[in-house]
Amino acid sequence: QSHGIIEVLEKLEEKFIAERTDLEKAEMNSKHAYDMLMQDLTAQVEQATADRGAKAETKAKKLQAKADAQGDLTDTTTTKQADEKYLSDLTGTCTQKGSDFEMRQ
Repeated sequence: QSHGIIEVLEKLEEKFIAERTDLEKAEMNSKHAYDMLMQDLTAQVEQATADRGAKAETKAKKLQAKADAQGDLTDTTTTKQADEKYLSDLTGTCTQKGSDFEMRQ
């Protein structure tokens, strides 16, 4: 009778060892999947951070270019107005001198 109990205990031991091995394999697979997921997510965060930095830099450059263009437009408009006034004054002076010349002839 004790031989039967020992045989049952040995079968239980084998069963428990097989279950433990299966559970250890499952745990290792889960850990590997977790590590891979964490690595992927970390890479995504780093890439998104780099992309955000690049976009912020591009935006800053575009805003600076816009400000420069706005300044250039203001300068050009001011110069154009001054040139138009000079042209108007010069045209008036030439017309006056032409009239004066005609009157002297």
